[in-house]
Amino acid sequence: MPRIQAPTVAEHRARQRRALLDAARAHLAEEGTAPSLAAAGSRAGLARSSVYQYFTSRDDLLAGVIADVFPAWARRVVEAVEEAPSPPERVWAYVEANVSLFAGSEQAIARALTTVVDPAVLAAPMQEFHRLLQEPLVAALQDYGVSRPDVMADIVNSMTLRASRDVWSPDPDVSRRRAAEALELLRELLGPFLHLPDVPADAHHPASP
Repeated sequence: MPRIQAPTVAEHRARQRRALLDAARAHLAEEGTAPSLAAAGSRAGLARSSVYQYFTSRDDLLAGVIADVFPAWARRVVEAVEEAPSPPERVWAYVEANVSLFAGSEQAIARALTTVVDPAVLAAPMQEFHRLLQEPLVAALQDYGVSRPDVMADIVNSMTLRASRDVWSPDPDVSRRRAAEALELLRELLGPFLHLPDVPADAHHPASP
């Protein structure tokens, strides 16, 4: 029997499962392909027989990754919005957090998932992801006094997605530069509407996750 390296069996299993999910995410980011159970186990330091205690197949492992990453990405954006002190700053925090996601290393995982997972499988998690993102944006716009916050949220989101579409690069320095350029453009468009103060162009340096 494998040695239990945690105070309880439940904690041990949670750690092992976490290690496998992290290994699968790393494989997706680096290779752009779906990891086999053996590959994930090797990265996590687990024998293949042990991996089957947590995931029954490659598709099961990918489903676990999907269930793990989308809520985590949504939390990053929601937390950034909630920390902003005023409605217009909450809207801008939403924009910045989304651009940061597009520029960060997690984007490689997102791109890989869209190529290795059936779109029908991704549809529901992505819909829930976008719902979680839209709620704080709509609330911020409503608090700002926008008459149709749901429509304006769609507009802000579309602008953000379009500006961020080509931000990611395997080279982190290129991603940061492109993200700064995207934020500069978005601030030029949204700054007057949100009454944001002018910010020097070199101040836009979103940190990679």
